[in-house]
Amino acid sequence: MSKAFTKESSGEDEDDEPSLPALPPGARNYITPAGCARLRAELLALIDDERPKVVDTVSWAAKNGDRSENGDYLYGKKRLREIDRRIRFLTKRLEIAEIADPSVHHGRDQVFFGATVTCATADGSERTITIKGIDEADSLAGEVSWISPIARALLKAREGDQVTLMTPGGLQTLEVLEVRYPAPAGA
Repeated sequence: MSKAFTKESSGEDEDDEPSLPALPPGARNYITPAGCARLRAELLALIDDERPKVVDTVSWAAKNGDRSENGDYLYGKKRLREIDRRIRFLTKRLEIAEIADPSVHHGRDQVFFGATVTCATADGSERTITIKGIDEADSLAGEVSWISPIARALLKAREGDQVTLMTPGGLQTLEVLEVRYPAPAGA
């Protein structure tokens, strides 16, 4: 068999798309309107701005002759693959996203998607988290995914309720001190 049409590994990092965080079976990919807008803005910036610039650079570099030692060409092609991979990832995530506006729960004391919850542990320390979508949660900003263990323990609890959370250190009891939602637009 001829090897002319077989794919050879170039030895570069050829990971397929980033793996999607797992959703519970039958669950939906909830996202806040602001999170959806951020993902769309990133997608449009990649498609409209960054990708055309890299394509121009690769095109220019390809005209300069020997491509095997042309850094602009090699880096540009690698960057183009990264951009295309991210575009595919964002497109798939936006296709399955279900926008859930947390402001519809404004004024309620029960924990739902989008709530900012302040809890107290048994030792008296307090922690405030915001429950967000998988694609928008930022743990450094105190945001957790709605499928995280702490969010699942808190969902549907009310102010004053106590919930148990399984942690690596064992069971922990949390008391819900406060539940807040963003105000509706125009309110």
